[in-house]
Amino acid sequence: MCCVCYCSYDCEEIWREFEEAVMRKSRCNVKVKDYKRMFHATPQTLTCGKLLFWSKTRELMHSYAAVTRRFWTLEDTLVGYMFNDLIWCGQEEKDRGFDFNSCPDWSTCVNHPVYSLWRQASQNFAAAACGNITVLLNGSIENAFNRKSMFGSVELDSLNPRMVDHVNIKVVANLEGPFIESCTQGSIVDLINVLKTRGFRWTCTDSDLTLMILQCIRNPQQFSCLPCANSLLHRQRLHL
Repeated sequence: MCCVCYCSYDCEEIWREFEEAVMRKSRCNVKVKDYKRMFHATPQTLTCGKLLFWSKTRELMHSYAAVTRRFWTLEDTLVGYMFNDLIWCGQEEKDRGFDFNSCPDWSTCVNHPVYSLWRQASQNFAAAACGNITVLLNGSIENAFNRKSMFGSVELDSLNPRMVDHVNIKVVANLEGPFIESCTQGSIVDLINVLKTRGFRWTCTDSDLTLMILQCIRNPQQFSCLPCANSLLHRQRLHL
């Protein structure tokens, strides 16, 4: 995770624009454009070659970013940091404020205030990408590359092939399986074809050592982790 100082931002202005976008509107009637002024109040320059995208790999993605210390995720941006894991919606009644407890699921309406904010945040994040970028996908599910996901429907289409040098795809399956998709089968092939069509250069791996080690740290008794654990134990004994 990247450490950045956000002390130069006007927090009161950000809050006012957020209130203006959401309050006194129905729970399913906050559009992407309603957040326009709030995003203007939170401009951010992202570093080339460090952006990490993901789909259905959230927990592992954050561990990977924390350990390698060379990636920016959407959640590391100011907007991502402020709104991560929060659910909110407005209330049409005057002076009722926000509703944080009984908002509808964001999959039930197109203009859900949470979905609209993350859609704009995701578009901005991808549009700013330059240099090499990395995409972390789940090889233990069908449609690891899903055109309806935020990556598939927003971020991928917002990437600029004139700014992005390489798209590095990393497919990671659960240690115990199932092993459904890889660089040569399933929806990952569809993603590669989209990248080719749009003129991106790409690489793909489904055996990233760092990701496998992170999985084994969390589940060291998994059968596929035992050779690695035994090797480390042997090395420790040699140094005693």
